[in-house]
Amino acid sequence: MLDLLLDPLTGTERSRWAVPGDGGSDDEMTGCKPVPPKSEKQEEKHKEKERDKQHARPWAARAGAYARGMRILLTNDDGIHAPGIEALYRALVDLDGRFGGPVCGAEVVWPVAPLEVQSATSHGVTFRTPLMVTQETVSPEMTGLAVDGRPADCVKLAICSLWPERFGAGSRPDLVISGMNAGANVGINVIYSGTVAAAIEAAFLGVPSIAVSLHLGRGTTRFDLGAAHARRAIERVVRGGMTGDAEAPLGPHDCLSINIPCCQQEPLDPPTPEEPELVFCPMNTHGLNDSYERRVSPGGDLYYWASGHGLDFRSADPGTDVDLLLRRKITVTPLRYDLTAHHRLAPWRRALDGAPARP
Repeated sequence: MLDLLLDPLTGTERSRWAVPGDGGSDDEMTGCKPVPPKSEKQEEKHKEKERDKQHARPWAARAGAYARGMRILLTNDDGIHAPGIEALYRALVDLDGRFGGPVCGAEVVWPVAPLEVQSATSHGVTFRTPLMVTQETVSPEMTGLAVDGRPADCVKLAICSLWPERFGAGSRPDLVISGMNAGANVGINVIYSGTVAAAIEAAFLGVPSIAVSLHLGRGTTRFDLGAAHARRAIERVVRGGMTGDAEAPLGPHDCLSINIPCCQQEPLDPPTPEEPELVFCPMNTHGLNDSYERRVSPGGDLYYWASGHGLDFRSADPGTDVDLLLRRKITVTPLRYDLTAHHRLAPWRRALDGAPARP
């Protein structure tokens, strides 16, 4: 039985629905529909067609993007009621009239985010359990859809089902923005981050994406100021990177991770400049100084409590995201979902060439 809801954008009634996770095949898990395998010749022909499409549709004409206004899917991992996503939404649509209009002339900024906090859930997805979707009013100006799942679930479900249901069959967002996360996602923290995972999922499904995270200091956080810095950074990378040609640095399968230095009401840390410098940089790859407190519950049960604060890295190489963020820069790091260590393929092939198939 279906319950009727008020559609957050059209104001019309629609049903409350559940999307069952059916534990499908690997192909079904990685995209909207399983794709039959192609021969090498078919694959090359497909790539040529895709390249031709990219050359034939510069950004201004690509699906009429700037002509009709950009359409943005907004998500996060802190939950739809988190202060970071609300502050970023306000800045992107320019509710306070501070920026002269929506970011990049956006026509739509549509929030689809987890119902509950999903921090550090990484790229987990839901199968064999329904994904419940409900309308949530975050503020008088912000209404969106809440998904009772993880950040990657939100993006998969939105791109595959929710977006085309709302905007028409075959339609997709022009850009996915994930954030603004309450806490930096630099160094190896990007691996644990649900915020970053949501952005990478979008890139995997062929939609350019940006993850946005705010470094929290010891003072009272000003999410509004952090969102203002984030909006300016997003505008710069979108204007410069989404040009629509085949060599565009922010194309269909590209993902950026932006980290904003701490913004505080009463700074207890070194202050951030009024206009922080924006720098492109690699992620720091040193591990964290993990620590756990050994405790005993009132009932006598032994347990351990993670006592680190998330930015206690063993070291930070100069010029990496950790180093530059702590120096109050806005850091931008291009990310990719291909985890192949390509430089190790040839050595392994040489090492195993002629080796017996069985030890």
